[in-house]
Amino acid sequence: MNRNILLVEPSYKTKFPPLGLMKISAYHKALGDKVTFHKGIVKDMSWESWDRIYITTLFTFYWKATIDTINYYKDIVLRGDPSRLYVGGIAATLKSTKLYEDTGVTNIIRGVLDHSKILDKDNSLIVDKMIPDYSILNYPNHDYNLKDSYMGYATRGCPNKCKFCGVNTLEPKFIDYHGIKPLIEGIKSKFGEKTHLVLLDNNVLHSKNLKKIIKDIRDVGFEKGAKLNNKLRRVDFNQGVDARLLTEGKIKLMSKIAIHPLRIAFDSLKLKKTYEKAVRLAAKHEILNLSNYILYNFNDSPDDFWERLHINIDLNKELGTKIYSFPMKYIPLENEDRNHVSDNWNWYFLRNVQRILNVVKGSVMPGEDFFYRAFGGSSEKFYQILHMPERILMYRSREAGVKEKAWIRQFKRLTKNQHMKLLEILNKCRNEKKLKEQYIKEKEGKIKAILEFYFAEDVSPLPLYQKTVT
Repeated sequence: MNRNILLVEPSYKTKFPPLGLMKISAYHKALGDKVTFHKGIVKDMSWESWDRIYITTLFTFYWKATIDTINYYKDIVLRGDPSRLYVGGIAATLKSTKLYEDTGVTNIIRGVLDHSKILDKDNSLIVDKMIPDYSILNYPNHDYNLKDSYMGYATRGCPNKCKFCGVNTLEPKFIDYHGIKPLIEGIKSKFGEKTHLVLLDNNVLHSKNLKKIIKDIRDVGFEKGAKLNNKLRRVDFNQGVDARLLTEGKIKLMSKIAIHPLRIAFDSLKLKKTYEKAVRLAAKHEILNLSNYILYNFNDSPDDFWERLHINIDLNKELGTKIYSFPMKYIPLENEDRNHVSDNWNWYFLRNVQRILNVVKGSVMPGEDFFYRAFGGSSEKFYQILHMPERILMYRSREAGVKEKAWIRQFKRLTKNQHMKLLEILNKCRNEKKLKEQYIKEKEGKIKAILEFYFAEDVSPLPLYQKTVT
């Protein structure tokens, strides 16, 4: 009997299509089942009878949205019956016990659906080997960025056990070759040709079959300079490559495909020489469009973070590269929110980094002038920016305005101890009500004067640019 299947992705923000659900959709359609996909909680679903509901999960810091979604479909749609509800994905794998405690769901799928008879005992289909069903991405009011890309893996897993990464739990076995040709041909025949290729490998350079992987990529039409309908094609190893493994031979192989950008992780300043060597190798072989993920709020400091960003600016200037940096705030693997603050950071500094990233849409562009305006021309200037009031920081233009200059003058008049006191107040008083209460109680003139810059409305009869307390 054909079944009625519902696939759900919670309403968290993500540019990546739910690849796991796309494969589950293909699996059920191969069995003749009817499949429906929805994003988030859909209020009018309770009238229909569903044989099975699958809900995917992403990062654990989306916990509340994820749990709310699961409980809605369990309680309202399935009338409290969890036996027809299946939950899988990253958060479900990392926190399966807690997920059960919060939802009562017992059908929790941990890891990858990489062998048969996990979902049903009466067939030998392997979900992970199914051709993803791109048709579910035609969802109203939600545009997935990668609809025009082949998505898959040339390898699986990673042998490293980095403390900040969950891959070793999600994919504990490293598979050094996962042929992409059948995937590409299958997607092309069912859903039409795609312009780009996005590979989600976590450590492709560790593969002993890298030469074979590169040949596969070229064979399916992604050699260097390849075009489709007069548009340059791109290969993106989206999770980045390990600079420590990037040799002359490997970069020579990479240079033969349409790689754009080459993403190189730069998680620690300890890897400075290794990272710079990797970028120089890339430039030598004419791979000039680069990108990297800059981990912060882990074992680093604001000075360390600024220095890693600045190294990219210097390399761009020297080599003619275009390196786009994507700062990634570290959140412990099992945290259920984004509130983690590491030892060398504080809440207000992290908040101001996020404010800057919101303005630049998450990307640090390669231009020197842009970088110095956004992050400062030195780590000392960056330290100053990290103290800035939100309304000044968020609305800076190319040149410092009157209010910004006034705040800088006042900030420079503070002693080191007063800087510490200001920061303590900003971290303690996280909303305007508390900040005003502190302002009223404050006895120290310089602190009181600079606090006035942090309110949405002026609390002083004098315009900001006239305020100076010496």
